[in-house]
Amino acid sequence: MLNIFDMIFTRLLFVISTFVVLFNVNVCCAQQANVNLDFNPQKDTEGLIPFSAKVNSPQVHDDQTVTFRLTGPDAEKVELNPGAINTALGMGREPIPFTKENDGIWTLTIGPLPPDMYAYHLRVDGVQMADPNNTQAAFTAMPPYSQLIVHGEGPAYYDAKKVPHGNVTRHIYHSDVTQGERELYVYTPPGYNPEKKYPVLYLVGGSGELPSNWIYDGRVNFMMDNLLAEKKATPMIIAIPNNQVIHRNHPEHAELTFDLFEKELRNHVIPVINQNYSTIESPKGRAISGLSMGGRHTMFIGLRSLDLFANFGILSAGDVDAETSLKHFLTTPNINDSVDYLFVGQGTKEAAGFFNNRVQALNDALTHHNIEHEYYVGGNGGHDWSTWRHLLYYRFLPNLWQEIDN
Repeated sequence: MLNIFDMIFTRLLFVISTFVVLFNVNVCCAQQANVNLDFNPQKDTEGLIPFSAKVNSPQVHDDQTVTFRLTGPDAEKVELNPGAINTALGMGREPIPFTKENDGIWTLTIGPLPPDMYAYHLRVDGVQMADPNNTQAAFTAMPPYSQLIVHGEGPAYYDAKKVPHGNVTRHIYHSDVTQGERELYVYTPPGYNPEKKYPVLYLVGGSGELPSNWIYDGRVNFMMDNLLAEKKATPMIIAIPNNQVIHRNHPEHAELTFDLFEKELRNHVIPVINQNYSTIESPKGRAISGLSMGGRHTMFIGLRSLDLFANFGILSAGDVDAETSLKHFLTTPNINDSVDYLFVGQGTKEAAGFFNNRVQALNDALTHHNIEHEYYVGGNGGHDWSTWRHLLYYRFLPNLWQEIDN
């Protein structure tokens, strides 16, 4: 028979264990609470509205359908602006209308969507805007937008997993090229050792992108962590500079941007990296890659700078007259001796659209001149982050520097 002290102790253990269970339930899963780097942040697990929001939007269901909501009793029309979501659904370029309920809340349920991350805007009475209830937002050199994160059964290849993680450092430096203070982000792999020499990938964005977009939209640091944990890639430093060197709407942007960014790379970006990190300071130890406009920077700067780079990743970019614009590179004798890896890639749904003309012309020119390269079309996306994450993770990053002994 239990004595009074045993009974008290037993009861106390029960109370404590009950509290622990309740506490764990409250903190382990939270929709849009930003407690952890969850793979399903927009699944409603607690029945709570995001902090400072009026309604829950977007709400992602386990069948990959999504419900958007907006409080707008005086609005006359609410739509989902056409973009990456339309591409994934195969719905063309028309906005998708919401329905107004009796309580003044507009709703829209779509899908199912393939698990991925999608940038989107709302359109209210003709005005484009970010979703005011969504805590997942992105900022660029363009107006901000919202992120829809459609989860699968577990973390995706671009999610934070329980693996060793590298570090991301923001550097600020003065540029004599742009006459101002500039930023760049640098990823160092887990276990970075300054006594060891690392190859460096210089990774750049597209029109309107900032260096931080390759971190927050591209998830390149998490993808690299996961690849290294899976032993599918070579440890490398990834430097992400700002390739916006002149106003994107400047009337002479196309004529000025390439020379300016090449000067920025040579005079500032590469010296900053070499001064602060332990790098392989040779073309074979450097790569340059970029998406869209950054892919054109890779073409028109990288391919004419073989004294700097021997590895190239051209994502969703090219030139309809590549035979003329790349004539010097294409006709350089023994060019394959100077290039270790040249990758050209685009998304499956890009290949059926406008951007394919540029990409295919580049691929054709390289093939015609017998320049060794990899051409790849894959993923479920169009000209968007779904494609660029896919191209990096599944093709470009794993194939870089396979000959380097680590």
